Amino acid sequence: QVQLVESGGGLVQPGGSLRLSCAASGTRFSFTTMGWFRQSPGKEREFVARVMTGHITKYAESVEGRFTISRNSVQNTINLQMNSLKPEDTAVYYCTGSMRGRDYWGQGTQVTVSS
Repeated sequence: QVQLVESGGGLVQPGGSLRLSCAASGTRFSFTTMGWFRQSPGKEREFVARVMTGHITKYAESVEGRFTISRNSVQNTINLQMNSLKPEDTAVYYCTGSMRGRDYWGQGTQVTVSS
């Protein structure tokens, strides 16, 4: 079965950095698109970043220039390097991937930015 597992969340001070990872397993096929969404209490889940085939990336305006999404083919993971974190970045971050017309989601990892 295809599985996505996030890791790397935690508590960080404003201006700090955090790296999230998402490990994909259970398939011989490659994801067409992988990315990150986030959701805060009382808010709808919002797009953060994605990487497509050919390493084409897109970012939400709110994180552009601060976050970087990348692939690690050796470890079969994608990463989200988050720099200059702000309190408004606090959310549960979800890894997602699309493959063969189907979407897959991880369980999420909590990121809290607070002084």
